[in-house]
Amino acid sequence: QVQLAESGGGSVQAGGSLRLSCAFDGPEHSRWCITYFRQATGAEREGVIGITNGGRTQYFSDSARGRFTIYQDNFTKTVYLQMTNLIPADSGVYYCAAGPPCNVGSFNQTDLYHEWGQGTLVTVSS
Repeated sequence: QVQLAESGGGSVQAGGSLRLSCAFDGPEHSRWCITYFRQATGAEREGVIGITNGGRTQYFSDSARGRFTIYQDNFTKTVYLQMTNLIPADSGVYYCAAGPPCNVGSFNQTDLYHEWGQGTLVTVSS
């Protein structure tokens, strides 16, 4: 059984940084795709950044590229999302999700994922 536990998040001013964590465990976890989705109020959930292939491959949305990084610690079984130069449009509830191996065309598709974290709120003020 796959288990995800999120932490991090909070409130920050524009230009600031935050780090989110997603602890994972379960069978064959090294093969998973783990992606962070963001859901702003009244909006659909959108894929922001993903990691797969045991942490060796990352995928970025246009909004994340150049500002966000994602890395995977296979010893502690934790994925970290480091967000820098935050803007108000980055605000929302961030969910980590786990699914089968993904690619650049599939990582941001919500129906790929069978397990979701509880979500953590990020608020960026201008």
